[in-house]
Amino acid sequence: MSYDLVIKNGTVVDGTGLPRYRADVGVRHGRIVTIGRIRERAREVIDADGHVVTPGFIDGHTHMDAQIFWDPLGTSSCWHGITSVVMGNCGFTLAPCAKENKHLVVRNLQRAEDIPPAAMEAGIDWCWTTFPEFLDCLEALPKGINFGGYVGHSAIRTYVMGERAFERSATEDDLRAMERQVRDAIRAGALGFTTSRSPAHETPEGRYVASRLASWDEVRRLVGVMGDVNSGLFEIAGEGVDRVPGDPGLRDYHERLRDLAVESGRPVTFGVFSRRAVPDVWRKYLALLDETAAAGGRMFAQVHSRSLSALLSFKTQMPFDRLPLWKELRVLPLAEQQRRLRDPEQRRRLVEASGARDDHRAVGTEAKAADYDWLLVFDTVEGPHRTVAEVARERGQHPAETMIELALAKDLDLFFLQPVANEDQDLALEIMRHPRAVVTFSDSGAHVSQLMDSSLQTHLLYHWVRRKQAFTLEQAIRMLTLVPATLWGFADRGLIREGMAADMVVFDPDTIAAEMPEVVDDLPSGARRLVQRTRGVAATVVTGAVLLREGKDTGALPGQLLRGPLARRS
Repeated sequence: MSYDLVIKNGTVVDGTGLPRYRADVGVRHGRIVTIGRIRERAREVIDADGHVVTPGFIDGHTHMDAQIFWDPLGTSSCWHGITSVVMGNCGFTLAPCAKENKHLVVRNLQRAEDIPPAAMEAGIDWCWTTFPEFLDCLEALPKGINFGGYVGHSAIRTYVMGERAFERSATEDDLRAMERQVRDAIRAGALGFTTSRSPAHETPEGRYVASRLASWDEVRRLVGVMGDVNSGLFEIAGEGVDRVPGDPGLRDYHERLRDLAVESGRPVTFGVFSRRAVPDVWRKYLALLDETAAAGGRMFAQVHSRSLSALLSFKTQMPFDRLPLWKELRVLPLAEQQRRLRDPEQRRRLVEASGARDDHRAVGTEAKAADYDWLLVFDTVEGPHRTVAEVARERGQHPAETMIELALAKDLDLFFLQPVANEDQDLALEIMRHPRAVVTFSDSGAHVSQLMDSSLQTHLLYHWVRRKQAFTLEQAIRMLTLVPATLWGFADRGLIREGMAADMVVFDPDTIAAEMPEVVDDLPSGARRLVQRTRGVAATVVTGAVLLREGKDTGALPGQLLRGPLARRS
């Protein structure tokens, strides 16, 4: 037998959690066909000596719905071993929507997910109206990694109701029309249905995104469609009942989620994080997972491998940007900002103004007012990271001046971390260890100038496996491969086995690590975003073709559209 690709001399960590073993892996026609000692010829060979060979990593929580149109590789995710992503989370999708009404879905995405409208206008060829047509457009696009997606509630609502979606409840006719849209989407290959009831999701005008106007009965009706066709997951960005200790609405919300999982028969999933302001709420969410299972429903948590933090810098956003004096500075070119920051008198005035009150309500990962005891100097990837308050005390100066001086010393190329959740890493570890949790939630494709969590999978490998030894490598690889593949129904991915799709990563477990994030202006229309590369990854293979070698694009575009089971059966 001849092969398209052979990965030789590697140590296979196959995704099951079982011990590693030495073997070659042979690929033909995009599938793994042989595992063992291979002596036959191959069109391409990767020498994996000193490296492990694992299934490609799967990220179940991204927002690449727009990015796929101008970035087939799915950067930064692909640099971190991700070979398959799920997009369309939190109710935000580009379909269904006719081209002439695209401003409605752009309004949902712009502030809630920090995706610039100019980039979407310049980068997207709007070739659909319905969700099935959208999937057909995605099928035809060149793709480096594999993409699957949900259908989103906000898009469905604006498609059916127009401007009314941002203003009022749905009528019975609206609900029936929305049910038809969900049914058509699931049958065409949507992986499920998503919604947001989150207070962090607003339009640029400060109004609710469309799904937040929906009643719980509307949500039940639409999830019920998936129960009727017996296919699809339900993902939700939750209600704001867990941000204040003792909120009486939390138990009611949990009971509604539990009952929905049981009555619909469909898996329900959402993010779970610890938060210092409500220290024990995460325990109630994990208890809900077990309670739902005991009642006969399926439910799992999407969790993070580190703190969820906004990345602040003079190149992106700072806590002072909305203050009048600072606003005058921040609209200037970066070089001019640097010149003025070096002027002692101007800097004195800016420091003095930094304590002014800002009445603007920051949402999500927008920069919040500075709490210097919880602002960290992000000078190395791994840390530990010192607080701005600590450094300022050592210098005997105002913390705002410390931030300015530290940034100027790096020509303004310095980040500060502003934790939003998972501040306590011991708690983050406990959450990751729950048997009904999956490590995912990068939000890749969204929060493009605010957040960079595409590296959370490699963080698990270099921090929790290599440095902390909290997991074995076999356990961690299973968490990133077989577990998400099983939960999202990718039956032919997540394992190195004969017959499986040949999505694989070849990396050195002793050196794999994320690099420092960077700010680049590479979005369509020149819009700005954060990116982050990695080191220690020798090759990434998608559907049997080498996508990246040592982090460099090979020019191959082997990615596929991952449709849901009803579309696959038909």
